[in-house]
Amino acid sequence: MNVVIIGEKRMGLDPYSIKKDFPIFSHTDIIYLDNAATTHKPRVVVEAIKRFYEEYNANIHRGLHELSQKASEAYENAHEVLSKFINARDWREVVFTRNTTEGINLVAYSWGLRNLKPDDEIVTTIMDHHSNLIPWYLVSKNTGAKLKLVRIRNDGTLDYQHFESLLSDKTRLVAVTMMSNVLGTIVDVRYLARKAHSVDALILVDGAQSVPHMPVDVRELEIDFLAFSGHKMLGPTGIGVLWGRKDLLEEMEPFLGGGDMIRAVHWREGKIEAIWNNLPWKFEAGTPHIAGGIGLAEAARYLQKIGLDEIRNHEKKLTKYALKRLSELGEKIQVYGPLDPEKRGGIISFNLSKLNPHVTATLLDSYRIAVRSGFHCAQPLHEYLGLKEGSVRASFYLYNTFEEIDKLFKALNEISENFP
Repeated sequence: MNVVIIGEKRMGLDPYSIKKDFPIFSHTDIIYLDNAATTHKPRVVVEAIKRFYEEYNANIHRGLHELSQKASEAYENAHEVLSKFINARDWREVVFTRNTTEGINLVAYSWGLRNLKPDDEIVTTIMDHHSNLIPWYLVSKNTGAKLKLVRIRNDGTLDYQHFESLLSDKTRLVAVTMMSNVLGTIVDVRYLARKAHSVDALILVDGAQSVPHMPVDVRELEIDFLAFSGHKMLGPTGIGVLWGRKDLLEEMEPFLGGGDMIRAVHWREGKIEAIWNNLPWKFEAGTPHIAGGIGLAEAARYLQKIGLDEIRNHEKKLTKYALKRLSELGEKIQVYGPLDPEKRGGIISFNLSKLNPHVTATLLDSYRIAVRSGFHCAQPLHEYLGLKEGSVRASFYLYNTFEEIDKLFKALNEISENFP
């Protein structure tokens, strides 16, 4: 493994070498700190997608010709790759969706609408993304189930004591993020899973921000559902994963109807009779994002080659360094979330005093630094924190460097001096 030296010696993966794997960095000099929104794609992912379209483009399943057979094999193998990536027991537990949002909605409509009833309870948190709040809000409106939100502590960590106080024999589901997309807070989902199961509730985990950045083992975490997106882990847009326990998926009704999700359809005595396909195809209606699945598998292979532990360690070092540098701005800046890098991922949200977050982000863009501003699809959290205009978010990944953080600090320092 190469050594990175910037000011002091830091052992770990070499982001400068990694950058060479990403074509976009040869076309732009932008410092990209918007990885929580989407990530760049390594050459191997781009080439895998290009190869599909150029060499064996065809629709999957049922086609007996060579191209269809090759496309089907590659697409099905992609499920196997992602299954191993999260240590699932069976590749048939891996359902390809469009993104994390669709994965959570699949569970909400296929499991939630059919299993929840009035006075049942769903527990989620104040820091969850809209994708893990709104589906359960809609389900609660349609079923009469109650939606309860866990608070956070003053340091930005989850209030586990409050979580336990919300659990009861009426709790049917715990739906929680593994890493906040605003605060970077890492949640102990294994602990929550054990508590949820102690009251016979299921647990669904939003892994959009965790799966790309650290080892995630669904068996070790003892969870029931996990949803994550391909584009946040170096894969293409429009492809994601819902993992679910096989026994639960087999009991659930399809979310969407159409082609390939059925084994047979009959017209008998004036009525339609349908037999659903096997897992995971039961939940993958219509022509899927074949190229996306193939590209996502290549992204997973790339991440495994580098090592999720290495990526996590690199991001911890970046986060620790960034928090240190930002603290040098003193009262000019407010940083949100845990100050301990062990308790947070590579996401830092902040505001410069008296400056609208959108203004800060626009000014940073003039320095060729890309960040995100606004509510980050987590408006209840911002309101809970008293941030009526949102926040600025810098988020790191395996190709970010300490030098880029220095440039972020320098830009923020200059902005704060020009807008006191």
